[in-house]
Amino acid sequence: MLPVGGIIVGVIALLLGGYAAITLSKVNKTLTEHETKIAKIDAVESTANQAADAAQKADKKYTELRGQTQAGFDQIGPIIGNLQASVTKLEEAAKKPVVADKGGKKGGEKAVAGPGEYIVKSGDTGMKIAAANKVSVKDLVDVNPGVNWNKLGAGQKIKLPAKK
Repeated sequence: MLPVGGIIVGVIALLLGGYAAITLSKVNKTLTEHETKIAKIDAVESTANQAADAAQKADKKYTELRGQTQAGFDQIGPIIGNLQASVTKLEEAAKKPVVADKGGKKGGEKAVAGPGEYIVKSGDTGMKIAAANKVSVKDLVDVNPGVNWNKLGAGQKIKLPAKK
């Protein structure tokens, strides 16, 4: 009976070994699938770390740029304030009535138109025209009585005072 019992035990062992081999094959296949997934997770983690580093660099550059922009505003703010004050003074001066020049003409002579004329360009004002032609604004106004100095038009002809 011993040899038959050995054969039975051998067959059972062979069946258990076959079952273990099949199970081991399934485990190896599952393990390979998990390794692929782990590799993908590692790649995602690497990409996330790179993105976090890029975000930190961008935040640092943003902070630097914000500081530089603020410094620029701090630097130009007083200049703009001075310009506003200058414009206000100019506006106030423009509102004041023009006082006749008492020392410029002998015996109250009025300016006389000379042979020259000026063609108004876009953006010209009476002050600009007078300065460019080295004449006083008063003389320029005197020789052009019908001109509306607040509405000069490009191409408009202006008489220039005669040189003294």
